[in-house]
Amino acid sequence: MKTLNDLFEYQLKDLYSAETQLLAALPDIMEHANDEGLKQVFENQLEDTKEQKSRIENICDELSISPTGETCQAMKGLIKEAKHFIEEVENDEVMDVGLVAEIQRVQHYEISGYGSAVRFAKELGLRKIAKTLQKTLNEEYDADDTLEKFAETRLNKKAIGGNV
Repeated sequence: MKTLNDLFEYQLKDLYSAETQLLAALPDIMEHANDEGLKQVFENQLEDTKEQKSRIENICDELSISPTGETCQAMKGLIKEAKHFIEEVENDEVMDVGLVAEIQRVQHYEISGYGSAVRFAKELGLRKIAKTLQKTLNEEYDADDTLEKFAETRLNKKAIGGNV
């Protein structure tokens, strides 16, 4: 990579790989959720992720680049950790709280990646693309906020034995 444009292309490919990996992993993660409300939150996340992956594909088409070719090692690691967590848990309430924590780690990674991509697009004068990426970044923030509130108002209390 020699230019900001090269880095931007790399970032798009990394985000595409991250979204692709997340799409493959979310159904399994959802399967381990016990709380029906949490399952719905994850279902919404799955639908959003499909749309976000599609947006990256459209951006890459517009820039005449292929979105493939990179493997997001960070997402690979985050998913591996989530799977390891799932194998270790023996309590339904702890499972749900832990799944929220695992997916929030994913959200935070995506927030960082999309934040950088928005900045790069703006610096490169790609205003329309920056706006599209900003929409995804806002969705990532919203998803993280939803998970946080869901855990705080419902799941955490169950996991410590409190009443909901």
